[in-house]
Amino acid sequence: MAFIRPFELKDTEDAKHICRATLPPSLQSCPEAVAMAPYLWTLQFTHLSPGTCFVLDDGTGRAVGYCIGVADVFRFAEEYPRYVREVLQSEQGIRDVPPPRQLDTLESWVKMVDNEDENGNGNVSGSGSGRRQVNPECLAQTAYKVEWLVLQGVEGKKELVERYRAMMHIDLLEGWQGKGWGKKMIDEFVRSVKSEADQGRADVGKGIQIGVAGENTKVVGFYEKVGFRVYPGGEREGNVWMVRDL
Repeated sequence: MAFIRPFELKDTEDAKHICRATLPPSLQSCPEAVAMAPYLWTLQFTHLSPGTCFVLDDGTGRAVGYCIGVADVFRFAEEYPRYVREVLQSEQGIRDVPPPRQLDTLESWVKMVDNEDENGNGNVSGSGSGRRQVNPECLAQTAYKVEWLVLQGVEGKKELVERYRAMMHIDLLEGWQGKGWGKKMIDEFVRSVKSEADQGRADVGKGIQIGVAGENTKVVGFYEKVGFRVYPGGEREGNVWMVRDL
């Protein structure tokens, strides 16, 4: 029988699979993005803040969903260099996320590529023709620099992060969605965040923030049912920002 439990180190590969399996189409279509995704949206939370990370266990020890995050994004940012050293710069991390060429200027999120070759690889288009694809160099830069990952962005992002300092991310494999597990996992995460705040280990500000990809706005209704509301400004970056007061 399935149940919710705290994240354990043995869940790492399952968590990486969950992240990759639930990516939006724009990321699924880029092999480099698929490899890098867990290093941007999953592993830093489980590595730096396992006490606020939970998984849905299918009853056999396999994680089929997670609700992860941090109670204080600014404390998280202070500890981020350890994640870079221990995870991104590990042998596997370097294979999955080749270190970016530079961290002074953030590159564009998308780039133009020519038609794919027989190996499925896209080449950067010099003529302006071709198709748009997520830019792997931008992803690598974002993985390595926490400011670009969670603290900075379009107008309004800084204010959002300062007011809602807890950050959450949730994913469930297909087949485990729509069965009430999402709400239960969020409840566990909320309890852990409140505990961190009550014990003086975190400043959560006004509460929790989440980001919903513009390709996945169908989930906004679900988040509203579990206490979140839309926070203006996300549309400037093509996404939806949502917050929950605590």
